[in-house]
Amino acid sequence: MATETHLVKTGDFKVLGKSPVRHDGVDKVTGRAAYGSDIWLTGQLYGKVLRSPHAHANIRSIDTSAAEAFPGVHAVITSADLPKPKAGLTDIGEGGLQSTKFKAMNMLATDKALYDGHAIAAVAASDPHTAEEAARLIKVEYEVLDPVMTAGQVRDGDGPVILDEIRTMTECEAGDEPSNVAEHRIYEEGDVEAGFAAADHVFENVYETATVHQGYIETHNASALWHEDGHLEVWCSSQGAFAI
Repeated sequence: MATETHLVKTGDFKVLGKSPVRHDGVDKVTGRAAYGSDIWLTGQLYGKVLRSPHAHANIRSIDTSAAEAFPGVHAVITSADLPKPKAGLTDIGEGGLQSTKFKAMNMLATDKALYDGHAIAAVAASDPHTAEEAARLIKVEYEVLDPVMTAGQVRDGDGPVILDEIRTMTECEAGDEPSNVAEHRIYEEGDVEAGFAAADHVFENVYETATVHQGYIETHNASALWHEDGHLEVWCSSQGAFAI
């Protein structure tokens, strides 16, 4: 039997085994570094989003009159103020191909709240406290619907359909019935049944894990300056600035 030996050079490396100086380290530990939420512009307005407390609910009505009349409020927006994009995919840069219709529905809910925390309306005011107070004045009438709580419900077809226009795409072919499964991909290699038959032991179980997400050293935020020449300047807390 032939053997192969890999030798690793143990010389004086420039990067490996070193502790390089982080050029932004001093600014961050001293508080001198400017993050997206540290941006302050003359005449800056502050936004506050009103979000759905329900995981699944029809939106019967939205009354923004009290918020609009609140002192210090410059604007209140709902999905009715946004353009209605047609179905289709658009290349949005680092985010890849996205459905413009579903993207718009996620920005501000249209006729239905699709998850707990779904944005319903937004307020722009002279300071963040005014924006928060005004957002509380927006009255939303909901018709609460049964939610879908687990991936198992989706897999088994249990529970209500969240979006009636979703059809499961399988091998580039759309299904006929509404579904909570947007896409079904099939990856096959080898003979699974033969593998099970030849195995000394077969273990079957269901495993559940908590949601895992990376931790940030700053909050989600974005500041924008619309220049008189039509250019827009944005500071945001994301490495995917183009998608933002």
